[in-house]
Amino acid sequence: IASEAETRRPSPYYCVSLVLRLHNSSIISPVASNVLLTITMGTLPIDFGLINADNVEQLKKINQACFPVTYNTSFYDDMAKKQDENLCKFAYWNGFAVGAICTRIEAIPDCPGRHRIYIMTLGVLAAYRNHGIGTKLVSSVLEYYESQKDNNDSSSSSSSSSASLSSVDEIMLHVQTSNNDAMKFYIEKFGFEKGELVENYYKRIDPPHCYILRKKLR
Repeated sequence: IASEAETRRPSPYYCVSLVLRLHNSSIISPVASNVLLTITMGTLPIDFGLINADNVEQLKKINQACFPVTYNTSFYDDMAKKQDENLCKFAYWNGFAVGAICTRIEAIPDCPGRHRIYIMTLGVLAAYRNHGIGTKLVSSVLEYYESQKDNNDSSSSSSSSSASLSSVDEIMLHVQTSNNDAMKFYIEKFGFEKGELVENYYKRIDPPHCYILRKKLR
């Protein structure tokens, strides 16, 4: 085996191309090629796409693969009707939906007229994690907020969310107490702060407790 000094790591794009060629050949099994794909990919170039009635089943499959909780039919119906790529979207790589984020704007209790962005779900399929996809999904929502936070003219955008963003003060989510990777992701990459413990937040999963993570935006 060559030492690190004797080898030069190829670019992630070369690795992806090589693995795809191997995957389509007879010299490597599909299982082995998936392992190779997981190992070799660097930060992946992705495209964002709208969630709608035609593809909402893809969102359901991603969520089922990523989360221990089951979302009911009304959640997916709402996502299909929402059709707001600024706040809810797929991440596509090579034409395949490999991740998704779903957020909403909601009122902040005890703060009349003020709102927050709530992250309902953020999921990336296991084979595509640690390649910057989740970071890009969250960043895209925050960048949209930054572009619209001072916009008080609801007629300037076709999205109903843009008017509400002028009253948004924070972004938040609930994270299961055992999900250390998620807490590290939000805290270290985006500066979220771990807030109060909410006991028995989840039903039918263990542990049922969660922490609130939030980031002040103003």
